Amino acid sequence: MTAADVRGADPGDGRVSRPGAGRARPRSAAAPALPPLAPDRGLPTPDWSEVVEHFREGLIVCDADGVVRHLSPVAERLIPEVVAGEVLAAAGLPALLGADPGEFTHHGRRLRLRRVPLSAARRCWYVEDVTESVSRADALLAERARSAFLAVVGEKLGNPLHPDRAAAAVVRLAVPTVADAAVLVLAPRSGRSRWWRAVRADDEAPAVDSGMLAATALPPAIAEGLDGAEPHALDWLVEQAVEAGWLPGLDVAGATARVVPLPGRETPAGVLLVARRAGRWYDDADLDLVRAFAARAGAALTTAVLYRDQAEVADTLQASLLPVEPAAATGVQWGTAYRPAQAGLRIGGDFYGSHRLVDGGSVFFLGDVSGKGVEAAVFTGQLRQCLHALHRVESQPGRLLKLLNDALLETTQAHGQGRFATMVLGVVRPHRDGSLTLTMAGGGHLPPLVLRASGEVEVVPLSGMLIGVVPDPRIGEVTVHLAPGETCLLYSDGVTEARGGRRGDEQFGAERLLHAVTGCHRMPAPALAERIEQVTCDWLGHGDHDDIAVLALRATGPGRPGRHLHAVRGPTGADRPRETTP
Repeated sequence: MTAADVRGADPGDGRVSRPGAGRARPRSAAAPALPPLAPDRGLPTPDWSEVVEHFREGLIVCDADGVVRHLSPVAERLIPEVVAGEVLAAAGLPALLGADPGEFTHHGRRLRLRRVPLSAARRCWYVEDVTESVSRADALLAERARSAFLAVVGEKLGNPLHPDRAAAAVVRLAVPTVADAAVLVLAPRSGRSRWWRAVRADDEAPAVDSGMLAATALPPAIAEGLDGAEPHALDWLVEQAVEAGWLPGLDVAGATARVVPLPGRETPAGVLLVARRAGRWYDDADLDLVRAFAARAGAALTTAVLYRDQAEVADTLQASLLPVEPAAATGVQWGTAYRPAQAGLRIGGDFYGSHRLVDGGSVFFLGDVSGKGVEAAVFTGQLRQCLHALHRVESQPGRLLKLLNDALLETTQAHGQGRFATMVLGVVRPHRDGSLTLTMAGGGHLPPLVLRASGEVEVVPLSGMLIGVVPDPRIGEVTVHLAPGETCLLYSDGVTEARGGRRGDEQFGAERLLHAVTGCHRMPAPALAERIEQVTCDWLGHGDHDDIAVLALRATGPGRPGRHLHAVRGPTGADRPRETTP
């Protein structure tokens, strides 16, 4: 039974003041009203003082002069300063004399007061110990705040895929919720550790900076954390952080710090040092929050580091699979253009390049392997490596192409790939008069074009079978002579089979290519290759396309090395061509 059960009781005279007395009260249809208690029926009048002693709330009753006339055992235990028979004000508790008592802390307990006026100017106070319920409510609010904080941490740390950005986000999130200053030290790499720091600056956003420290110069607590242990010698953490220069502007007198490892794949991804000013100690709940925060930060950093390592490997592999620019050769100007089908990968199934020969000539090639993307790029890498080795033992184009066919057959059969390639492979040799002789072998590829000095465009009648399909393919071979200023153009089917135009599905075709290069015979080789790529992309619009590769070689004249032409602005503002050595 509680005070609420007999609210309105007047312990002074033993009567019950029923709410709503004198008014008609509605009866419930489910439960008829009980008859009122009447002394004339012989029923005993209850002793309310005995009932009040069993209330969960304490009860203090004062007369009109403020003298305590009744004090229940619960009230006496909660507020021992109140004495029956004395004036209530003598207890010296402002909460008992205020108009709206509410809650107050007394002797380490949280008490709630409620004042009720009685008849004859008397008053009573209900005193309830709400320490446990307030503690539970505070714990619930704290847990909700921690959960909300960790939810924000998970959201914010789910995006950065670069270790630097992830580390900066970690220390920025740590302040001020778990620390006034936070320092994150990543695991050493190449003998050095990168650190990030965030320091609370009043009401402003925390300032974040970073630096580098030699692994041998790391504070002992940090080194211990990087080994996977949480340091227990707490007395020196603040001093170590100060010596490292990590706590600028923080009053270290009375400050406290903790170090928590950040879980990684096998070893910690890093260490988080958190520090607070005096008066904000880390209790068990705070440490649990810091560890939960560190677990999420470690997962984010591990993911970012793994992504970085994979990106570095991918960049290295992509760089090795990209087409290599042709080697400079006397009397030859090279021009190239390359656009993979999947722009994000930067690699594809088209390739070109050249290798110098000991007699002053060069082997050049342009080809296209079956498929797209990474698998096609890997196959082109294998093919280029084969060419790099085989041209040292054979320089005659037809025989070299057959050797390449045998090598590809052996490779594809060993791996069960069944891939093939088309290719034009040639040998260019310069002459003293500046002309070039090109001997080309065809392996199922599109025929080259020759731009004559007269402006005429010739289609070279070169044919042959696919490379990597049958053991002894038929290989076509042809010899072409280029006078100074004339150009030979090689291209992949990504140019002629590009679909676009008004309807979006019409092929660019060989006729449009011939029309595009007509009148371009005076163009340098790089400009011609760029023009072919540009007109093809204009035809495509924004549609999908196959890999596009272009290789142009131009006879530059007697004794002149290959040069690129760039337009530069002259004194009068006109654009004048000027030759510059690449």
